[in-house]
Amino acid sequence: GVGLGGCGARIRGGPRSSGGAGGALPELCPAHPGVFQEMMKSECHFLNGTERVRFVQRYIYNREQFVHFDSDVELFVGDTPFGAMNAKNWNSRPEKLEYYRTAVDWYCRNNYRAHTPFSVERREPPSVSISLVPSSSQPGPGRLLCS
Repeated sequence: GVGLGGCGARIRGGPRSSGGAGGALPELCPAHPGVFQEMMKSECHFLNGTERVRFVQRYIYNREQFVHFDSDVELFVGDTPFGAMNAKNWNSRPEKLEYYRTAVDWYCRNNYRAHTPFSVERREPPSVSISLVPSSSQPGPGRLLCS
């Protein structure tokens, strides 16, 4: 398989083994043997409402970001050697770049309008009340109650 760095694991594969008389190779990723996590994270950064919007799509494998798209750069950027290989491939595909370059509108601005009433307009300043509650069962000072 193709290694992504870090533990030297294979994509969607199990722990490496030699299969020969020598037995299995030493465990390459002892913290998570045979478990591989692939994650994609989309972020929208808003400055002054929707006037200035930045879209970032991160690709993460086993807690290591290997490539990301940044709308400010308008390209995929490799964060590891494997990510650089992916970025080179994806940056050579105009239809893929166009899809991600337009995400500030169809993903970020669209979701901003949908979520603004619940996330931005309904914000209230935090308020905390601290009071001393005497303990009826134990001698000494009571307990603090935060609400």
